[in-house]
Amino acid sequence: MKRIFPHTDLYGFTDHALSLGRGNVETARALLAAGVKIIQYREKERKMGVMLEECLVIGTLAREAGACFIVNDHVDIALLVDADGVHVGQDDLPARAVRRLLGPDKIIGVSTHAPEQALAAVADGADYIGVGPIFATSTKKDVCAPVGLDYLRWAAEHINIPFTAIGGLSPSNLGEAARAGARCCALISALVSKSDIGLAVAEARAALRAG
Repeated sequence: MKRIFPHTDLYGFTDHALSLGRGNVETARALLAAGVKIIQYREKERKMGVMLEECLVIGTLAREAGACFIVNDHVDIALLVDADGVHVGQDDLPARAVRRLLGPDKIIGVSTHAPEQALAAVADGADYIGVGPIFATSTKKDVCAPVGLDYLRWAAEHINIPFTAIGGLSPSNLGEAARAGARCCALISALVSKSDIGLAVAEARAALRAG
């Protein structure tokens, strides 16, 4: 059965290095308990066996919570744990190649930083795109320069598949993102680096509604 990218407001991530000593499973459990309906497992430097074990647990937790579980980059792990989908960047496998591996029923997301990348992702069969980084961010080592709100406004007007705004988003600027057309926003440090993840989720949602 075709997996569907959910209609929701917040897109959550794991990030072991930013999570105040919490493990990825604990972080995912807290995000899900707060009602976050998309969790992406994004770990660049952990051993494959560890990632597989964590994804097996987080995938089960997500299914029990009725949430969508996405694995960053690792198509093999996504297949092994029956994740809902995979997210890839501009320097990773293209969406059309990932589709050949995953088949027609999984979700494929693609990071984009400019209109031409967004249009290419749609043409390649992506189910959703990431739009950003909207603001400066330090949570990703190889990130490009901020693209600002203009690209977000363009995506809201021209892209006919779901998209999520990402990059440097926090309660202090989520209102700006919402007014520029963001309906789903990806937050990393603004959620996982807080001692109370549930409270951080509530504050982010309030900021989005205010925007």
